[in-house]
Amino acid sequence: MLKTKVLYVEDEPFLGKIVKESLESRLFDVQMIADGAKVMATFQAFQPDIAILDIMLPNVDGYTLAESLRRLSPTLPIIFLTAKTQTDDVLQGFQSGGNDYIRKPFSMEELIVRIHNLLSMVRSTPSVFDPFTIGKFQFTPQKYELRNGDIAKKLSARETDLLKILCENRNFTVERKEILLKIWGDDSFFNSRNLDVYITKLRDYLKDDPSVQIMTVKGVGYFFTVE
Repeated sequence: MLKTKVLYVEDEPFLGKIVKESLESRLFDVQMIADGAKVMATFQAFQPDIAILDIMLPNVDGYTLAESLRRLSPTLPIIFLTAKTQTDDVLQGFQSGGNDYIRKPFSMEELIVRIHNLLSMVRSTPSVFDPFTIGKFQFTPQKYELRNGDIAKKLSARETDLLKILCENRNFTVERKEILLKIWGDDSFFNSRNLDVYITKLRDYLKDDPSVQIMTVKGVGYFFTVE
């Protein structure tokens, strides 16, 4: 059986050793790097299934690495490990291409669950499919692209995941909890506030076509429709 390959970037030796050995004990193939400047060369040679990135790293930070990895591999799942707690820091992680984040300190059980969740989402997605047509827009999830004629808007990984869920449930109400669990892995208050931010962003991106509506169903979730 082929092992899942994990690119793990962490500059704290003690934590890194614990996480690496714990993942290997669960049959993951782990390539650990402590220097951000050495990540891209290792990525090309290793071709990981998932990347786990610390944010504060020597030479090249995690945000910059995520952007570079995302350009090379649009579907690569990326998890941030961070000691940062400010909303802006977390949002920056999502905007740079991250799919999930875990605050330090964390449990190995939580990390492994999040790894499996992200991998299952990627593996259940067809490798090739036509764009979604949303009124005058064309939305191509695998390119992280929302196109209006000749104008293409690049979306973050989180924006892409959210818009894809809405498109797949067009003309149906999607519960907030369902969205939060699918994208963030839990329905905490903090993640709920993040969802509000992303819904506002998507509404702004789609405002050029009034027929496209993301309606809030109070106390339940969202209803996505194209009139």
